[in-house]
Amino acid sequence: MKDSLAVGLDGSEEHLVTDDMSPPHLPMKVLSTPDMIRLIEQTCLIGVQPHLDEGETTVGIHVCVSHSASVAAGDTVRINWELAERDRRRLVFNTTVHAGESLVSEGTHQRFVVAP
Repeated sequence: MKDSLAVGLDGSEEHLVTDDMSPPHLPMKVLSTPDMIRLIEQTCLIGVQPHLDEGETTVGIHVCVSHSASVAAGDTVRINWELAERDRRRLVFNTTVHAGESLVSEGTHQRFVVAP
């Protein structure tokens, strides 16, 4: 891990919600909770990758987030993350998801740095 992987590091990424991200049991096409979590994990993984040494990556180990608003297919969500804690190889992120001005999700996500 590089020294730049430090508490306070942050980033964001936007994602288009597509029909295939919708729960199959709902009549309307909206972002499912599992797909929202996948986007949160993916955004944190990609965000810290430049701060890792060659051959290192991260794996998700814990997710604790809300899902308090719906997002229709065709809309864009913005995933924000901030590295809140680094304990050796364990990384704790504060995360939020917004659709426009609406708060869709907030919580924490933990990842562990591994060298496969």
